[in-house]
Amino acid sequence: MSGIYIHIPFCKQACHYCDFHFSTSMGKKEAMVAALRKELLLRKDEFKGEVVETIYLGGGTPSVLELHEIRSIIDAVYADYKVAEAPEITLEANPDDLSTEKIKALSKSPVNRLSIGIQSFFEEDLKLMNRAHNASEAENCIREATAYFDNISIDLIYGVPDMTNERWKHNIDKALSFGVPHISSYALTVEPRTALANFIERGIVKNVDDEAAQAHFHLLVDTLQAAGFEHYELSNFGKPGYFSKNNTAYWQQKKYLGIGPSAHSFDGVRRAWNISNNPKYIKAIGSGELPMETETLSVTDRYNEYVMTGLRTIWGVSMERIASDFGERYRNYALRQAEKHVGENLLYFKGDVLLTTKKGKFLADGIAADLFMVNLS
Repeated sequence: MSGIYIHIPFCKQACHYCDFHFSTSMGKKEAMVAALRKELLLRKDEFKGEVVETIYLGGGTPSVLELHEIRSIIDAVYADYKVAEAPEITLEANPDDLSTEKIKALSKSPVNRLSIGIQSFFEEDLKLMNRAHNASEAENCIREATAYFDNISIDLIYGVPDMTNERWKHNIDKALSFGVPHISSYALTVEPRTALANFIERGIVKNVDDEAAQAHFHLLVDTLQAAGFEHYELSNFGKPGYFSKNNTAYWQQKKYLGIGPSAHSFDGVRRAWNISNNPKYIKAIGSGELPMETETLSVTDRYNEYVMTGLRTIWGVSMERIASDFGERYRNYALRQAEKHVGENLLYFKGDVLLTTKKGKFLADGIAADLFMVNLS
């Protein structure tokens, strides 16, 4: 299985917490779409013999594109690559872009999965985040989308300053009321050089509270699991049959191609990333050049990535796979490092597979870091 990720680097406005690569100027949108199509052509040999099973338009905000632009990008994938008979084709979208007319049009396009950035159903949260939509648009777009799409995911953010458990529970219950089969939920994170970081430093906004975020996380897990969702990755919950195929492939170290400025690619051994500059990206691609950097991952790098992604998922970290893919000494190291966390009821073994306990899930990234190998090449 392999996938193609296409980064659409445009947004109507900058969310205060976001540190992804994007531009709020749409002046180069047409040139960018042409460049994305050309990069797909330039890199088709990298996927020779591969069958593309997922196409994911992320960003940024892909829904700012016109329908003919979205279609042209997807058409370029079909023209230059071998695509599976029924691929998962996801479009990230914001509620303010999803008019009834656009949803209807998208439902007749190759797009078969929507990932909608709701974040909250409360006006004060949306204003704090500087989202482009309001609470009414959030509800209306989901109501309309569920009439035309079966496979829908929505994003919610917890750990927002002054968000009580009651208000967070209301957000979860509201999301469940629409019957969507997938929810992605993330703790509000203060990234350096973002507006949110600046506001907190100046005392305009309260800092995030880790204990409150952890309480929100456990409330989220308990509520969604009671509603029939499987907690298949730290931030992702799906009804059976509705796990994100694109993201699952990433967590299982499958091959993927990243198209567009700032997009990352991975072939199992090498990682590559494009320049995070729209004009320079467009100019380079127009000249037939690939504006990317590449690194070959060491055995230690690949072991660390496997541990990091595996502990976030229901598939865990297999000791047998560590031994076969990276070597017996890595397996022994992982076992030694895991002992303390098993004793603290943060990790447990199911056969030879190491998994996080309910108590350990929220701490998965920190636990994984403790299992990382640093000095062995």
